[in-house]
Amino acid sequence: MFPKQSRGRPSYLGRAVSRAARGFTLLELLVVVVIIGLLAGLVAPKYFDQVGKSNTKIAAAQISSLEKALDQYRLDVGAYPTTELGLNALFVKPPDLERWQGPYLKKPAPPDPWGRAYVYKAPGDHGDYDLSSLGSDGQPGGTGEAADVTSWAVPATAQHP
Repeated sequence: MFPKQSRGRPSYLGRAVSRAARGFTLLELLVVVVIIGLLAGLVAPKYFDQVGKSNTKIAAAQISSLEKALDQYRLDVGAYPTTELGLNALFVKPPDLERWQGPYLKKPAPPDPWGRAYVYKAPGDHGDYDLSSLGSDGQPGGTGEAADVTSWAVPATAQHP
């Protein structure tokens, strides 16, 4: 009439403990794996899209910072560095420049967020100098993360509505 007792516990509690100790069934594990896969499939593309946009914003911010250093260089020396001197002239004193008051950068000019050197040309086609990054693809033109980031045009991601 009453369940058998073992050490003061009813036997049905012992059965419940032994079932819990067995672990998860294969079906339960497959359901969890499918749910994790679905979540990863929905979240990953949005995450990587944000990474691409942030690299473009980093490139625009670095170009802006380099422009300020170039302007300070011009104020001291009287002209922007030539294409041959490049952005290195902002950190290392070029030979035969007495009016150079640098360094204008704390460290040598950084590479763009994709690991390539910024393209500097003086005199430029769009102003006194052209400063640009060729984007993720390293080729002129492109769209999205592959679009060029330049000193003469504000990227679409940086424009305000």
